[in-house]
Amino acid sequence: MATTLVRTKNLTTPIYPVMVAIGICHLFNDTLQAVIPAMFPVLEKEIGLTFTQLGLITFVLNMVSSVLQPVVGFFSDRNPKPYALPLGMSCTFIGLAGIAIAPNYWIILLSVIFLGLGSAIFHPEGSKVSFMAAGSKRGLSQSIYQVGGNSGQALAPLISAFVLVPFGQIGAAWFLIVAAIGIVLLSRISSWYKNQLEEERLTNKKKTLISNLPNLTKRQVGIALGLLMAVIFVRSFYVTNMTNFYIFYLMDKYQLTIQNGQMLIFIFLGIGAVGTFFGGPMADRIGRKNVILLSFLVPMPLALLLPYLPLWIVVVFLVVIGFFIMLSFSVTVIYAQELVPSKVGTMAGLTVGLAFGMGAIGSVVIGMMMDSMGIFNTMIFISVLPLLAIVAFWLPTDHKITT
Repeated sequence: MATTLVRTKNLTTPIYPVMVAIGICHLFNDTLQAVIPAMFPVLEKEIGLTFTQLGLITFVLNMVSSVLQPVVGFFSDRNPKPYALPLGMSCTFIGLAGIAIAPNYWIILLSVIFLGLGSAIFHPEGSKVSFMAAGSKRGLSQSIYQVGGNSGQALAPLISAFVLVPFGQIGAAWFLIVAAIGIVLLSRISSWYKNQLEEERLTNKKKTLISNLPNLTKRQVGIALGLLMAVIFVRSFYVTNMTNFYIFYLMDKYQLTIQNGQMLIFIFLGIGAVGTFFGGPMADRIGRKNVILLSFLVPMPLALLLPYLPLWIVVVFLVVIGFFIMLSFSVTVIYAQELVPSKVGTMAGLTVGLAFGMGAIGSVVIGMMMDSMGIFNTMIFISVLPLLAIVAFWLPTDHKITT
């Protein structure tokens, strides 16, 4: 049975203030999540955690988020809960407070469960708000939303270098202010969200996703989703390594300080956020699949060379790899939503949740590899991973929508 291909000429007007506001809240949410990897050098030094234990912290954080995101998305598609957004940020507030005062490893793990729960609630609902506000600019809206999140993740090295290294673990308490502001802003967005749902109910007119993919059978949709998940796996595994563990490689091979090493990682993640922003509008122009392919074809040879380069060239390579590998971040969400146009929240939860989940698994695996194989050999192994994204060639080709 084929999926329904929905097209329309009467596209609604984008609501830019809401698009920007939910993007800012995504920035807040992922900045607070980024406190965890930012604390790794501090936790390794102050508490004496092993690389495997650090990996398990990320595993717990990301697995709670990744497992629950598709579940939250599924129930949100069936029965939207606008005020779940500030509730999710409240869970993050509780988790962050626990992190700041946690006396041992087990309390840290308990605290990151709350952080993961907050993220799981926020992401599918936030993506739905982005979709409802997008109108005819779905690629742009999703890029604004995702670049907020990626910018928050990019702040992790700066948080480490300028807050957590000087102040230690208790420095995480400063970010409770960010969480409180997020709760207030999300409460306002939830009111708009609720009004939109009420308007749809009264007019009996529900927003419908416009798909630019051809009609596909259920089997073809399943295969395409599997290929897309493989692409997300490669990207998440690689970025997790760069975010959480590359700092130790920089310190070991180039004898950089924590602060200087974190600045290089910030460059990688910051440029990645720029790539995320451009990916959505680019996909609106040249197609989703083309952007996904471009996102991996360019970084493949550069990633292979990265472990062997002198430091001054490393910076250039990090800029190029960061920009292109994150170019497809928002695009994979849109592509999945167009594969299953009746399940916008579920597909957002599945794709973004899978990114968290793969990052969680990757964090544990990489931590264990570094403990057993050494830092350099682990980096060599990770450098080969982008080659696996070649499966993107077999994704169904999309076509530009005429508006």
